[in-house]
Amino acid sequence: MGTQLFITLVNTDFMDHKKTDLQKYTPERIRNFSIIAHIDHGKSTLADRLLEITGTLSSRQKNEQFLDKLQVEKERGITVKAQTASMFYTYKGEEYLLNLIDTPGHVDFSYEVSRSLYACQGALLLVDAAQGVQAQTMANFYLAFEQNLSIVPVMNKIDMLNADPVRVGKEMKHLFDFNEEEILKASAKAGIGIIDILNSVIERIPAPESDLTKPLKALLFDSWFDIYKGVICLVALKDGVLKKGDTIALAQLGREYEILELGLMYPSEMPMPALYAGQVGYIIAGMKTVREARVGETIYHSRKPVVPFPGFKPAKPMVFAGIFPVDNEEFEILRDSIEKLTLNDASVRVEKKSSTALGMGFRCGFLGLLHMDVFKQRLEQEYGLTVIITAPSVLYKIQLAHGGEMVDLESPSDFPEPQQIETIFEPIIDATILMPREYLGPVITLCQEKRGVQQSLEYLNEERIILKYRLPLNEVATDFYDQLKSLTSGYASLDYEEAGYQESDLVKMDILLNGKPVDALSVIVHRENSYHIGRDLAERLRKVIPRQLFEITIQAAIGAKIVARESISALRKNVIAKCYGGDITRKRKLLEKQKEGKKKMKQVGSVEIPHEAFVSILKKEQ
Repeated sequence: MGTQLFITLVNTDFMDHKKTDLQKYTPERIRNFSIIAHIDHGKSTLADRLLEITGTLSSRQKNEQFLDKLQVEKERGITVKAQTASMFYTYKGEEYLLNLIDTPGHVDFSYEVSRSLYACQGALLLVDAAQGVQAQTMANFYLAFEQNLSIVPVMNKIDMLNADPVRVGKEMKHLFDFNEEEILKASAKAGIGIIDILNSVIERIPAPESDLTKPLKALLFDSWFDIYKGVICLVALKDGVLKKGDTIALAQLGREYEILELGLMYPSEMPMPALYAGQVGYIIAGMKTVREARVGETIYHSRKPVVPFPGFKPAKPMVFAGIFPVDNEEFEILRDSIEKLTLNDASVRVEKKSSTALGMGFRCGFLGLLHMDVFKQRLEQEYGLTVIITAPSVLYKIQLAHGGEMVDLESPSDFPEPQQIETIFEPIIDATILMPREYLGPVITLCQEKRGVQQSLEYLNEERIILKYRLPLNEVATDFYDQLKSLTSGYASLDYEEAGYQESDLVKMDILLNGKPVDALSVIVHRENSYHIGRDLAERLRKVIPRQLFEITIQAAIGAKIVARESISALRKNVIAKCYGGDITRKRKLLEKQKEGKKKMKQVGSVEIPHEAFVSILKKEQ
């Protein structure tokens, strides 16, 4: 306990002489930068080392992956939420304020990446010295390049036994046009080259173009909810000064708020009297929900309006799924938990939904499959819930036969009658796959099975290939990534971006149990694949639905046409066990009575569908 107190005192004391001097960090002495990298290339470890070397984290306070605060981030080793930390660093006798904006690396969180880069002037592009350039490295590079950021290339993990700096250096030159001498070599884990990285941040990343004398103009680039303080907003000040007690206005919302607290993330909230042009910090202004603190919002003093920033496009959900409580009595708890989680993640879209099979629940829209998986994991870990998630579906567009109106279709249960449909359009993506040469055949076969069209094939070097395919999102939404990883022994990496919509021959497949459709098990499939998918679903349901006292018929149907059928025989009680000898007609009478009872039960009895049935529909077997 005493040690913890000492650490707090040291840090507070260290900040005291900075507090009065924060004004001295003029825009020329500020650097705002982020670290961008493919998943698992050492981004969070590098962030830890930078915080340690600049004294932001004391060695006693040392916490691996400090900026990965969520349990799901620590377990999976991925960054989900963007985080910010300020550091003070002396270079050539001058003291600088460095703001590190840590961004997620996975494709599903590219929305978080793009908005975090808005607050930066430069980025460290991190590449693993053993694995080399991966698909997400390329995607993040182009994202930063489009925003005209100064990019400092860093080759990480050079101390690993299988590191190959020469090959990786050639890849970086070939793909991004970096010269050999531009690339910094480092090992975040061993602490090699960290000082060079800090020096390069000051030398090679420009200072923010800001002006203290102009009216206040700040960009709100992230927000989250704290149960004690309310909404905490991360802001980057373009111009002017922001002080505690100031009245601010939000350009889009038009509301006014009073600044109750502001400061730097050092590395947690550290209150300050004021923030100045070019600086990045947090503000607390008594907002009740994250909906008020829209990302991309422009903040100004209420009496001095300014021209707002162009803002961000709102996140567009691409994958939809129903979330239902296993026990219907937990619906209220689920609703409260989802509300709290969406306060921290505004990119999830939620609406109430009821299902005949599963009761009351919610239909949620996510940015991708990992996003959905992480959301479910957070519900279970942070709120102790057990939930059923229905099979993910994507957003289709349907042109109606009468009037030619275009409507959006999120759920199979909303699928119109075939005679009402003129054309169906499905979302497509442009996928980039990086992989070793020897796996080319199986990967091309996989992409063709998923109705993909090859766009290009390029050799990165003698060993590795960049393959570009146009694929329907629906085919990728369930198990494409898992199959790709298993086919290539985990060596392939995937990145994708939206490529609009294309016309497609899609049908709705219903799953019938004893002739009754189960809406939660309905899926939208391509007509060509319907027979195989129907047979596969019926077979898997037969394995997971337990036998009951009556026969269960499982059918996969497209309209009135049955494409697959399986049946589960009834559990049978031995009703003639007590008949010792006697007339055979007595036994027959008992058996007939049992048969009639089973027929009646089949008509009125409801089939109990276990949780595993929904999980089995979710996971396509290979």
